[in-house]
Amino acid sequence: MKAGRRAIAGSFCWNKDCPDYGKVDHGNIVRYGRTSKGTQRLKCKTCGRVFVGNKGTIFYGLHHSPKEILECLAMLAERNSLAAIHRVKGIKEETIVDWLRKASAHVEEIEALLLANYHLTRVQLDAMWTYVGHKGEKATILKRSIEAHSGEVPR
Repeated sequence: MKAGRRAIAGSFCWNKDCPDYGKVDHGNIVRYGRTSKGTQRLKCKTCGRVFVGNKGTIFYGLHHSPKEILECLAMLAERNSLAAIHRVKGIKEETIVDWLRKASAHVEEIEALLLANYHLTRVQLDAMWTYVGHKGEKATILKRSIEAHSGEVPR
């Protein structure tokens, strides 16, 4: 693998005790069926450990499909409100904010997917990432303000 590039989750073994741990495209990873939700399962021929193909991605362990998550992120980039996305998609606002925070740890991959599959501009994506940076700050300030007005002592 070239320096600076990231490995695809299913191209190496995740088991730290495996002799082939982290060796990209070593030939030890084979397809091993699918989960009940349709996610590809993989198996290391060296250690026998089974894992899912989306491990290490924003989609790992989530109950919604990658398509649905990306659609919600694209709607945010198009400046739809969380309330509007909730009305349209039926997904809680808190869930969408959680996805957005997780996506911020995978900026390059998410941007590539959104630019390739949705009619978005770089400016829209930049505005979305700015929103991520301020969302946590606003939530903290709002919580402290509510506590102060309720008579509780802020920590």
